[in-house]
Amino acid sequence: MTSILTNPAAMAALQTLRAINRNLEVTQARISSGYRVETAADNAGYWSIATTMRSDNSALDTVHDALGLGAAKVDTFYAALDTVVEVMSEIKAKLVAAQEPGVDKDKINSEMAQLKSQLLSAAQSASFSGENWLYNEATPAIGTKSVVASFNRSADGSVTVSKLDYDTSTSVLVDVEDASRGMLTKAMDADALDPNTTGTPREYYLLAVGTVPTGATEIAMDDSTTDEELTDMLRVVDNLIQQLTDSAATLGAITKRIEMQESFVANLMDVIDKGVGRLVDADMNEESTRLKALQTQQQLGIQSLSIANTNSENILRLFQQ
Repeated sequence: MTSILTNPAAMAALQTLRAINRNLEVTQARISSGYRVETAADNAGYWSIATTMRSDNSALDTVHDALGLGAAKVDTFYAALDTVVEVMSEIKAKLVAAQEPGVDKDKINSEMAQLKSQLLSAAQSASFSGENWLYNEATPAIGTKSVVASFNRSADGSVTVSKLDYDTSTSVLVDVEDASRGMLTKAMDADALDPNTTGTPREYYLLAVGTVPTGATEIAMDDSTTDEELTDMLRVVDNLIQQLTDSAATLGAITKRIEMQESFVANLMDVIDKGVGRLVDADMNEESTRLKALQTQQQLGIQSLSIANTNSENILRLFQQ
């Protein structure tokens, strides 16, 4: 049946053209945005996963920055400790030289005084971002310091932030408020370091800053200083060097751990980006091929609709005959 009121062929052609145009719009949107899943309407499941992973990646980026800041801090304190170990070795050499008969101990003591000033300067200048783990002027101890290490999401969806902790009690060189908390200001018993201990304490300290240990003797000398006293001072300084070396080694290990964690976080961020891309990124080769096909279908659809619309015009020829 042919009708001038209803054109089924044109209606079918129009529906086909509308479907082609919708698909063409989707493909053009994917090409322009680069995403196969750009909104929740495209694929709610993949969009939800991608959004969560992007958020986690943003947190990991912050962790990466925090690791860089932590590495800079630890490097600063390590550099200061390394300098202190070198200066302490010089002091140790002066104490050995002072035991040579006939030397001017007052001159050696003057040299030691300069070396002590260098120790204090190194401790005071080891500051980064308002923190100093080697020099304390506050009443409370510096305590344990932390560096943000990673952002973790468990299987149940809960999140945590892990940290690298460092006990500064093993690295504080100078404590103005409490000399016993500073490695260079605390008193050490030379008798306890003597293999032939007498049981009578002989305490010495290196730097006199703020409060000084009660009953202890400063590591210094003059012409009246005996070889026995110099030997006691030497034992104390040598033990301090060992402690400082251990502290520097600990900071070096933390530096290595931070470097490894930085590398891991950077790699993890790349892997997450790649995983998100697999879920939501558009395959541009595929989409460009689909665009060509849809454009061809669109042209054919328009032509089909045009042909269907001419059917009604053919009826006029029946009345013209």
